[in-house]
This record gives sequence, structure tokens and C-alpha cells, in this order.
Amino acid sequence: MNVRKDDKVIVLSGRNKGKEGKVLSADPKAGKVIVEGVNVSSKHRKPKNQRDRGGIIRVESPIYACKVQVVCPKCGKPTRVGHAVNDGKSVRVCKKCGANL
Repeated sequence: MNVRKDDKVIVLSGRNKGKEGKVLSADPKAGKVIVEGVNVSSKHRKPKNQRDRGGIIRVESPIYACKVQVVCPKCGKPTRVGHAVNDGKSVRVCKKCGANL
């Protein structure tokens, strides 16, 4: 999976198409990511004790990683992720401008 935590991504398809956000968490085993402000659903929470407040809480739900694309910090465009070896370490690079992600 080419998307990691704290990457800035754009949604390619679905009802949230075109929205941008930061990846809060990534699950490579399931192939899903949670993006800030994307695919928000409402949960009804019951108070557990007297100090706790119940109500409707808005929570981001996971979406498939194939539906998002990384936004390059240098050129600011959505891009595919390439891999290159730099100083003996494998790094992710932008396919459009060649900058390190």
C-alpha cells in the first residue's frame, strides 16, 4: 500500500470525490485508510456514567486505499507513488516531479 499515515490525499471516487484530507490511520491488511473529514458517519452514544455525555457523535469511517491518491507536497498535484533508492534507503517519490514524499 502506497498511502501512509500523515499523507495528504485526495479522494478519486465515491460521494466524497474531490475532497482532500490527511490520513489519520492506515490498515494495510484490510487495504483501507481513514481520512480526516471524509466518509463521516453519525454514531449514537449512550452515556456510560453521570459525568459522561451521550448524544450523536460524528466519526470518520474507513475507505479503500485504491480510492485515494497521494498529493505531492512540492507540485501540489495528485500523483502516483514511485519507489527509488536514495543513499541506500528506499524512498517514495512523486511520479510527476520526482520529489521525495
